[in-house]
Amino acid sequence: MFTKKYLKTKPVCKVTFKVLKKDVGPARSIKIIGEFNNWDVKAPSMKKLKNGNFSYTIDLDKDKAYQFRYLVDGEKWMNDESADAYLPSPFPGVDNSVIAL
Repeated sequence: MFTKKYLKTKPVCKVTFKVLKKDVGPARSIKIIGEFNNWDVKAPSMKKLKNGNFSYTIDLDKDKAYQFRYLVDGEKWMNDESADAYLPSPFPGVDNSVIAL
C-alpha cells in the first residue's frame, strides 16, 4: 500500500510505501525495486517498524507512472495490492505494480 502527498512548492509527490507484517510474516528485509531506482536489487531496504510493518518514503516526479515490485528477503517478489494498475513485466506471466502520480 502507499500514500501520496503532493508538494505545493515542487513538482514532486512524496510517496510512502508500506508493506504490512500480515502480508509478509516474519520477513527480515524488503526492498522496493522499480523504474525510479533503475530496478537496482542493491537498493536500500525499507525501514522495518516496531510493529513488524515496513515503510519507505521517496520523492517522485508528478505526472508520471512508475512500475515497481517488492523483493522480500532477497528471494520472493510480490506486487502491491493497492497499485493503481498492473502491467506485464519482461518475464512471462508476471505483472509489475504501477503507481501513477
